[in-house]
Amino acid sequence: MDGVSDSDGASDGVLTDTEPRLAYRVFGERGAPVLFVMGFGMRGGVWGPQVDELQRDYLCCHYDHLGVGDSERGPLFPTIRSMAGDALRIMDDLSWDSVHVVGVSMGGMIAQEIALSAPDRCRTLTLVATHGGAPAASLPTPEGTWLFARGLFGGQEARLRSLPQLLYPDEYLKKVDRIAFDAHMGERLGKRASLRTVNGQLLAVWRHRAERRLSQIRLPTLLVRPGKDILVRPAQTDRLARRIPHAEVLRFDDAGHGVTFQKAAPLNAALREHFARGDV
Repeated sequence: MDGVSDSDGASDGVLTDTEPRLAYRVFGERGAPVLFVMGFGMRGGVWGPQVDELQRDYLCCHYDHLGVGDSERGPLFPTIRSMAGDALRIMDDLSWDSVHVVGVSMGGMIAQEIALSAPDRCRTLTLVATHGGAPAASLPTPEGTWLFARGLFGGQEARLRSLPQLLYPDEYLKKVDRIAFDAHMGERLGKRASLRTVNGQLLAVWRHRAERRLSQIRLPTLLVRPGKDILVRPAQTDRLARRIPHAEVLRFDDAGHGVTFQKAAPLNAALREHFARGDV
C-alpha cells in the first residue's frame, strides 16, 4: 500500500496495483483488519459511521467498486463473483491474509461470495440488509420499487427527494439531526456512477444466486435485520438465518435500509462483540 497516514490515522486514497484499479482507503493503526463492502452505486465513504468509530481498535478498509467514485471503469457486465474477486484483490494489495468481512445490500451479496469462495480469508462475516438471491422473494416492496426507479432514472432533484425516503422511515426523518444527516447524504449523493455502471451492477444483483450454497458457510456470521426496510424486505434476513448455520440475527425493528447510519452506535457495538468472538 502506497498511502500515507494523515492526522486522523487514515491513509490517503490509493489504487490497487492490479487492473482495472480499485480506489481504497485504510483507517486505523492497529488491530485486526476489517473490510467494508458497500452496496449498489455508492462510494465506500458511506461506511463513515462505522470506520470513524472502529478505527480506534481495528484496521478498517473501505473501497469504491469499479466504475464508482475514484475507481477505474470495470467490465460492462460484472457479476457478484467478479466483484468478490475485486475485494480479494484489495486484500492482496494490503497483504491481509484474513479479514472481518462486513457487507451491506449488494455488498452483502459480495460478502457471501467472498465467504463461499475464500473462507480461509475471512475471520467473521456480517451481512447487513441483504439477500441470498431468490428471484421473486428478492423484489422490493411496491413503494421501494417506485422510489428506487425514481432515484435511479430520474434527475438529480428526483434523486434528492427519493433516496432519503427509500433508505429511512418517515418517523426517523422527522426527528433526525439535520446537520449530520445532510453530511451523510452528501456522501451518498456525491459523484454519481455512470448509467453503464449502474446497469451493470443492477444486472449483477438480479443474477445473484447463493441461497443453495449458503449452508456451506461455517464462519461466525452476524445478520443485521432492519425491520422497516422497503428495498430489501426484512424477511430476506430470515431466509438467510435459516440457511447459514448458527447465524446470529441482530434486529433493528424501527430501522430502514440505511441502518448503518440510522443505528450506527448500537451496530458498531455489535460489530465489536462479533469481531471479538471471531478473533478468539
